[in-house]
Amino acid sequence: MTSSNSSIVSRLDAVIDGAIAAERIVGAVVLVALDGKTIYCRAAGLADRDAGTEMRTDAIFRLASVSKLFSAAAALALVSRGILDLDRPITEWLPAFTPTFEGRPALITLRHLLSHSAGLSYGFFEPEGGPLAQAGVSDGMDRSDLTLADNIRRLAGVPLSFAPGSAFRYSLGIDVVGAVIEAATGLALPESIRKLVTEPLRLKDTGFALSDPSRVTAAYADATPRPRRMHEPDCLPLLPGMASVMMDPSRVFDTKAFPSGGAGMVGTAFDVLQLIEALRQGGGDMMTADHASVMARDQIAGIDIEGSPGWGYGLGFSVLRDSQAAGVAEPAGTWRWGGAYGHSWFTDPSNGLTVVALTNTAFEGMSGAGRFSTDISRAIYAAMAEAS
Repeated sequence: MTSSNSSIVSRLDAVIDGAIAAERIVGAVVLVALDGKTIYCRAAGLADRDAGTEMRTDAIFRLASVSKLFSAAAALALVSRGILDLDRPITEWLPAFTPTFEGRPALITLRHLLSHSAGLSYGFFEPEGGPLAQAGVSDGMDRSDLTLADNIRRLAGVPLSFAPGSAFRYSLGIDVVGAVIEAATGLALPESIRKLVTEPLRLKDTGFALSDPSRVTAAYADATPRPRRMHEPDCLPLLPGMASVMMDPSRVFDTKAFPSGGAGMVGTAFDVLQLIEALRQGGGDMMTADHASVMARDQIAGIDIEGSPGWGYGLGFSVLRDSQAAGVAEPAGTWRWGGAYGHSWFTDPSNGLTVVALTNTAFEGMSGAGRFSTDISRAIYAAMAEAS
């Protein structure tokens, strides 16, 4: 092990041990790959505090928005095969998806949906009782009797927040992408993602159904003096003035829950790492290197993301424009995203570095929400700077 790798190990151990000792997180699996080789792999803390179950490296997590990475990869795999097109109207596949802006039907493309520039939103970005709530639209993490088609139909009836391509708002766009994938393949979304992404990468534990219920971690929410076990369902406030995020940990066991391409998958840290590394290295058997490169290209140049200075957005994840403006340790060109159940990941192509940190604690473990993901990143870059 090089001195840099040894320093990364010791610094990461200190960050993880500190977060667990301070009871900011309950448990985590953290992986670091450098030039395609895993140099750090640790399961720490508890998968289920109430049962005293220790975390394990093959623990299965509710992925929340880490799901977007898999759905986006499936969409680009179809683009790579000429089955989908980034810039044709999605009405070619979903004729009934015709939301309006200022009273007129809007032209929405797959590129708009994947880059969150379509004018759609999430219910938790609205005040309580906002338009999406009034329409009964699910954000993909609650339990309901809706089908994917039902949810997309309700979403289509809500006017857009802005003209497609003119602004950025994190949204249900990837759920719409899921419906486009179904229409283009003639297969249900779980089967499409299996054939397009997880099967080519030989991933066994990631999808919309559990491979082994005994390995699912419990879900915890930030609380004082320590995280509390989530209720089923649970409403967690994100920011003042916004509606709460409706999350139901029991959804993972509901075989009838609709497949939310933006938030509904389950999986392991190793599977997430494998997908990110495949994309970083050119797309593997999923897509051409050119299409993998397109995913990592800032698609919203000239548009600022409110509350996230220095960041742009690719097709399925954020792309760093300016490290100083963003206040982060990673260099420009880094890709990053996370998930509401307490997850973060990033890849730094310039250094061949990929990091996956999945926790069972919302929102402390989530990228951009708690300290944990920031501390992980700073520890790694401090170690690299020390070695150089």
